[in-house]
Amino acid sequence: MENILSSIPWAIIAPILVLQFILMVVALISCIRQEETNGPKWLWVVLIIFINLLGPILYFVIGRRQN
Repeated sequence: MENILSSIPWAIIAPILVLQFILMVVALISCIRQEETNGPKWLWVVLIIFINLLGPILYFVIGRRQN
């Protein structure tokens, strides 16, 4: 197990993971603050959390209602 973890290129993967986490947090905050969304708000929260990178992107493209 130690050999597997040491062979992972953390210098490349760590920034991607941080950016993905920031995108998820921003999408969740936006979804919570939004009064109305295209579809049920609880469904967008589930998609943002469980469909890692694609969920927040789908929310920003499809889920947000433009006023």
